[in-house]
Amino acid sequence: MRKLAKYIKPYILTVSICFIILFVEAMCELNLPNLMSNIVNVGIQNSGIENSAPEAISKNGFQLMTGFMNQSEKDLVNANYISVKTGGLSVDYDEYLSKYPILATDDIYVLKQNKDTSIKKLNSCFDNASMTMILALKQISDKNVTADEASKDISKINFDNLYKIIPVLESISDSQINDLRNDAKSIDDSIVTQSATMLTKQFYKEVGIDLFSIQSKYIFRIGLYMIIMTFLSAGAAITVSFFASRIAAGVAKTLRRDVFKKVESFSNSEFDKFSTASLITRTTNDVTQIQTVLVFAVRMICYAPIMAIGATIMAAGKSTSMSWIIFLGAIVLICLISVIYAIAMPKFKLVQKLVDKINLIIRENLSGMMVIRAFGTQKFEENRFEKANDDLTKVNLFVNRVTVFMMPAMMFIMNSVNLLVVWNGAHQIAESNMQVGDMMAFMQYAIQVIMSFLMISIMFILIPRASVSAERVDEVLETEPIIKDKSNPIKLNDEHSGTIEFKNVSFKYSNDAEYVLKDINFISKPGETTAFIGSTGSGKSTLVNLIPRFYDVTDGEILIDGVDIRDISQHDLRENIGYVPQKGILFSGDIKSNLRYGDKDATDEDIRKAADIAQATDFIESTEGGFDNSISQGGTNVSGGQKQRLSIARALVRKAKVYIFDDSFSALDFKTDAMLRKALKEYTTNSTVLIVAQRVSTIMGADQIIVLDKGHMVGKGTHEELLKTCETYKEIATSQLSKEELS
Repeated sequence: MRKLAKYIKPYILTVSICFIILFVEAMCELNLPNLMSNIVNVGIQNSGIENSAPEAISKNGFQLMTGFMNQSEKDLVNANYISVKTGGLSVDYDEYLSKYPILATDDIYVLKQNKDTSIKKLNSCFDNASMTMILALKQISDKNVTADEASKDISKINFDNLYKIIPVLESISDSQINDLRNDAKSIDDSIVTQSATMLTKQFYKEVGIDLFSIQSKYIFRIGLYMIIMTFLSAGAAITVSFFASRIAAGVAKTLRRDVFKKVESFSNSEFDKFSTASLITRTTNDVTQIQTVLVFAVRMICYAPIMAIGATIMAAGKSTSMSWIIFLGAIVLICLISVIYAIAMPKFKLVQKLVDKINLIIRENLSGMMVIRAFGTQKFEENRFEKANDDLTKVNLFVNRVTVFMMPAMMFIMNSVNLLVVWNGAHQIAESNMQVGDMMAFMQYAIQVIMSFLMISIMFILIPRASVSAERVDEVLETEPIIKDKSNPIKLNDEHSGTIEFKNVSFKYSNDAEYVLKDINFISKPGETTAFIGSTGSGKSTLVNLIPRFYDVTDGEILIDGVDIRDISQHDLRENIGYVPQKGILFSGDIKSNLRYGDKDATDEDIRKAADIAQATDFIESTEGGFDNSISQGGTNVSGGQKQRLSIARALVRKAKVYIFDDSFSALDFKTDAMLRKALKEYTTNSTVLIVAQRVSTIMGADQIIVLDKGHMVGKGTHEELLKTCETYKEIATSQLSKEELS
C-alpha cells in the first residue's frame, strides 16, 4: 500500500479537511454522554440546579452556611449577596416577592447579578460548607434525631428543626470545623457537588422558587444541545463520506488509467509474463478492492483513534478507579484482532490468485465456445470451472468464517465490559463515590472505545486484502517494458523509402535457451514483395513481428532505410507500417470506424478505395447499413474471410511505406485471393510488402521468397529458383500444387 501512497498526494488537502471534520464529529460524539450525565445528575436528581451557590437563600440558611466557611469564604460570599428585608422599599422588592414568596415573612439574601466574581469560586465556598455541615451533623447525630435524619438524606431535611440546632452546631470548636473541612476535601468532588446542590434545592423550596420550571428549562436546554451536536455529528459524517468517496473514486480512476497505459506500453514479452485474465483482474477487481478500503480508511483510520483516545480520557475523568475495565477490554480486543489477522492474511493472497484462475477459465470458455461445442466438451469445461469455483468458494468461506467470528466476539467483549461497569459502578454509587449519571456516561464511553476498536478491526480485515491487491497492481506499474525508446530517437523523414534489411538477426524468447530465429539475412525493397513460407513453428510470424518491435532482436539488427529500428521511436516506426495480424481483430463499432482505425484522418474516398483493394466492398454494400453497419465485439457478426478483408483494408487506409501481412489470406477463397493480390500489387508499387503465407499459390508471384525451417533460412529466391535450389520449398510446393500448377 505504501508504494501507491503517491496517488493520495493530490488529495492531501481534502484528507486534511476530512481530518478536521472528523475531529469535530468526534468532539460532538464524546460530549453526548457527558450531556446525558448532566441530564441525569443535574436535570433529574438536582432538579436542574447547576450551581451550589443559590441565587436566593433565607436569612437563617445564609447564617447556617456561612457558619461553616472560613473568613475568606465569608468575605467572598458577603460581597456577592445582598440582603433583602421583608416589607422593604427597594425598587426590585415586588419582583423579588413574586419570585421568592418567603420574603413576605422572612428576610432573604439574593446573589448579585454581576460577573466580576466567578461563580465557580462561590460554588466552591458552598460545596465546602455543605459537606462540612453534613459531616458535622453526622458527628452530633447521636444527640439529635432530626440531624441524623438530615445526614442520611438531605432531601428530607426539616429546616425548622435544623435551624433549632444552629446553637449546637456553633458550639463545635474551630479546630473541629477545620478537621471536618479537611475531611470534606478528601471526598470525591462529584459527590460533594451533588450534596451541595441537593442542599441548595432545599433552600429553593424554602424560599418558594418554582423548581419544576428550573428543571424543565435545564433539561430542554441540555436536550437542545444534544440535538444540535447530533445533527452536527451526522452532518460531519455525511460530509466526510462524500469526500472519502470522491478521494477513493479519484485514486481508483488514476490507478486504472495508469495500469491501462502501462499495459499498452508492454511488449509481447510482458504479456507472456502476465496472463490476459490476470491483467483484467488487476485493472478491475484489484483496483476496486483498493477503492473500497480507501472509502473506509479516510473515515475510520482517522476517526477511530480520536474516539478511542478521547473516550478513554473522558471515561477516566468520570471514574479513574474503573479505567482498568476499558484497558482490559482493549487488550483482549487487540489479541483477538492479531489472531484473526495472522490467520486470514495468507488466505487473502490466495483469493486474488483464485480470482485470476476463474477469470482465465471464463475467458477461455467464452472465446473458445464454438470449439467446446464442436468437440462436445461442455461437461469437461463445466467440471473445470466447478473445481476453480469450489476452490475460490472454500477459501472465501474460510476467510468469512474467521472474520464473521469477530462480530459476536466483539459484542461479547462489549457486553462483558458493560456488565463490569454496572457491577463496579453500582458499588461506587452505594458508597457515595459516584453518581448514576457518571456511571451511565462511563458505560457510553466504554462502548465508544469498543466501537473504535471494532472500526480498527474492520480495517484490519479490509487492509490485508487491499494490500494484496495493491501489490498486484504495483507489480504491473513497476514492470519496465523490455522494449523502450532511446532518449534521443532518430526521426524518419518524409522521403524515406521503406527498405527493410535483416543483418545477422537472431532471436530467442527471454526464458528460452534455444534460438527461435538464427542468422537471418535479407533485404526487402520498395515495390517488391517478400514472402515467407515454411512449416508450422518455423518462425515466420516471429520474424515479421520483429519489424514493428513487438519483440526486439537478440542478436544482429534490423534496418529501415539504413537506420536501426531500435534507434527510432516505436510510435514513429509503427506509423510507417501497415500491419495485418495472423488473427483478424475487429473492434465494436461500425465498419467505417474499424477501417478509419488505420488513419483517423482518412476520407470516405480513402476508406472505399481500401475496401475495393481488399475485395470487401461487395459484402459491405450487401449489408443493411453499408459502411455504417455495426460490428459486434470481436467481429463475431462477420465471417473469418470478411474479417480478414476488413483487417487488410484497415492496414491499406494507413498508406504506409511498409506492409506486413501475417498469413492474412488464409481464409480467402482462391479467386478472391488472386484478385486481392493483383489489386494489392498495383496499390503498393512504392511500398515494401512482406507476406507470411502457408499456401504456395499466394506467394508464387513474390519478388523473393524466403524459406524457413526451424528458425534457419534454408532458401531465398523466386518461385522458379527455389523449385530448383531448395528441397524444403519443393516439398511444400509439390504437396499443395500439381506439376501443371507449379510451372
